[in-house]
Amino acid sequence: MSRSNRTRLAVAGLVAVAAVAMVSTTVSARKGERDRGRDGATAVAKLRDADDKAVARVVLRERRGGSVRVRVSARRLTPGFHGFHIHEKGVCEAPSESPEGKTGSFLSAGGHFARGSQGHGEHAGDMPPLFVTREGRARAQFEIDSYRVRELGVGDGSAIMIHADPDNSANIPDRYRSSESDEPGPDEDTLKTGDSGDRVACGTVRLRRR
Repeated sequence: MSRSNRTRLAVAGLVAVAAVAMVSTTVSARKGERDRGRDGATAVAKLRDADDKAVARVVLRERRGGSVRVRVSARRLTPGFHGFHIHEKGVCEAPSESPEGKTGSFLSAGGHFARGSQGHGEHAGDMPPLFVTREGRARAQFEIDSYRVRELGVGDGSAIMIHADPDNSANIPDRYRSSESDEPGPDEDTLKTGDSGDRVACGTVRLRRR
């Protein structure tokens, strides 16, 4: 083989290697962009009951487009539907006192996480009710876009709460009568919590560092 042919082959080989490297770098960059777009901020909440027993773990992961994927795994709960919300303060104390002077489990977490004058059914922290099987276990996965993960760590933080009773999801029939005034329409508890009752498990939302 002549010297000129060997030179041409060497140059061709270098060009091929460079092309492969460029394609590999481009694919890796695009994959990185997709990953960053798909999975953003992540947070975890470990819920404990009033006896300080671990009962649930919740993972929140922001997705491309701004929605948040919520994954729940729970045990040691009463069978049936339970109200499941984000509350406005990242403080889970049992017992504790509310600003109104009431004493009970996890009142330190305040009310539902909300923006402005949002009412129940529109609270940013209102999530689908959690269903617990006869064995006391629950698993759920859903996506929600009423809040962003990093919002939950601002200021006093936030907490995830499981309530004792089902959430009425703001479905209040005309026959409803207020327990406070015996007049038609919802009372304050219904407007604030959807009649979901006592707070049985609470966990502070903790943002994960990337």
